[in-house]
Amino acid sequence: MSLRRIEKYILRKTGRAIADHDLIQDGDRIMVAVSGGKDSYALLHVLELLRKKAPVKFSLLAVNIDPDFDGYRPDIIEEHLKSSGYDYQMVKTNIYETIGKHISPNTSYCSFCSRLRRGVIYNKAVEFGCTKIALGHHLDDFIETLLLNQFFTGEIKAMAAKLHSDDRRNVVIRPLVYVEEKVIMQYAAMMDFPVVCCQCPVCGDENMMRKHVNSMLTKLSIKHPGIKKSMLKSLGNINTRHLLDKRYQPAATDAV
Repeated sequence: MSLRRIEKYILRKTGRAIADHDLIQDGDRIMVAVSGGKDSYALLHVLELLRKKAPVKFSLLAVNIDPDFDGYRPDIIEEHLKSSGYDYQMVKTNIYETIGKHISPNTSYCSFCSRLRRGVIYNKAVEFGCTKIALGHHLDDFIETLLLNQFFTGEIKAMAAKLHSDDRRNVVIRPLVYVEEKVIMQYAAMMDFPVVCCQCPVCGDENMMRKHVNSMLTKLSIKHPGIKKSMLKSLGNINTRHLLDKRYQPAATDAV
């Protein structure tokens, strides 16, 4: 598939997600969290293309959160943002040091790091006057999270395309919800995005379960090509009458 066709496909899927879930409104200032990975680069570039021709007016601010992991290269990310003409902010943190000092023995490293990053992102969005925070989660992230929660936490829970934070200060949007990871990988390679490794010291270890789920879905998709899209569709088509959650069960009535 050519670059033009892939880009057109991603634009169409992203535009549909924005319309389906009411992700962007006129006057929005959207913080795009750019980690240096393929997904966040693709998201930023696609939103910029949409911004130029969208019927509503909105602006973008690319923001990189540097956790201060050894070997992480925010300078490469900044050079890309600068040379591409994006409005951006580079945010230096002491997340790595904080994790080392405060993480408890039974706490997931990734979970703790994620909470710290989220706190920084939420606070910076308010500081920079952003009305939305755009994250690069794609179709595969949604269904993998669904299965991980079912397998290991006993919950039917995935992600939301649009989420209001608990404190109601922020709105998180995920415009790539309809785009498969394999398409983003092709696009990122063709665009030659300067992908930067996160350099997390436990990245390989704690992501093993997600990799297992990803492998399982990949094998299933070979025999059943539409399985991922069907699973994503199920997240918006929940039949609560056929679940075990008592909150959704009808009140008992006396037999006639």
